[in-house]
Amino acid sequence: MRTKKWNVEIVITESDRTTVAEARLRGQNAEVFVGEGTAHRKRADQDIPHIGDELAVARALSGVSHGLLHEVAAEIETRTGERVPRLRG
Repeated sequence: MRTKKWNVEIVITESDRTTVAEARLRGQNAEVFVGEGTAHRKRADQDIPHIGDELAVARALSGVSHGLLHEVAAEIETRTGERVPRLRG
């Protein structure tokens, strides 16, 4: 059995009613996939910081996931010469 380890680093920045998260996934060959997510709190919303953190992080991780899928699709297409639109969705 072979084990591999990839690392995700997430940095969260809060300013006024906006929370921004940046997620960086470091893969096995030192490639880095970056995603950014933002959450905005309306003036009328309660100030519950962890909700903004979670939403911004979820969006950042979604960006990383989509970037990784596009990279995989491009590599498969390069090697096979065939489009793989299901991975690009």
